[in-house]
Amino acid sequence: MTATQGRPVGGDGGARGRSEAPGDGTAGDGAPAGGDLGERGIPGDGTPRRGVPGEGARGDTVAAVVAQWRTVHPDLDTAPMEIIGRVNRCAALLQQAEDAPLRRAGLSRPEFDLLGALRRTGRELTPGDLARETFSSGAAVTKRLKQLTERGLVERRGDTRDRRVAHVRLTDAGRDVVDGILPEQLAYERAVLSALDRDRQGELAELLGELLSRLEGHLQRLRA
Repeated sequence: MTATQGRPVGGDGGARGRSEAPGDGTAGDGAPAGGDLGERGIPGDGTPRRGVPGEGARGDTVAAVVAQWRTVHPDLDTAPMEIIGRVNRCAALLQQAEDAPLRRAGLSRPEFDLLGALRRTGRELTPGDLARETFSSGAAVTKRLKQLTERGLVERRGDTRDRRVAHVRLTDAGRDVVDGILPEQLAYERAVLSALDRDRQGELAELLGELLSRLEGHLQRLRA
């Protein structure tokens, strides 16, 4: 779930993914995440409606929103909302909780994503590499690197052949920060996922992996 585990999932425009979407479940432009399934689309009393296909035994806020839209537009297939809305809602709630150790360390999630990219790749990266690894803009990476350099968490060196290119690496302090925070994040994630047995966790990971692969492939085709 975190950007430090395997492939990055967020950044400036990721799904995550991940990284600079507000924690209230809205998209970056202020629109509710997943269409109309963010906080602003939840009924005032938060009471789930019964009889919604896909709704769990206890219901959830997305099921309530879907039920309302089916009443307003019974002619529309709202099934996609049940998936996209829940993915976005889960991501927003998880990010809020996971950001607690980052706040204690005085880091934003995008800053930690940069540190994590350097740690998991185990090598120096250029600002362009970091932008691709974290799905961030070049300008955003430059700003964050400046702040992290001033804090002594990363250091930069110029390329001996091209003075326009910089190479970035973690300092010992930066490595300690990443290695100190990551176990706490993983422990939290294990506790959250413990509601599902190992087999169901595997099924969920496989389905999300398939969806993410298709979305990334679509994005690459658009950029080509």
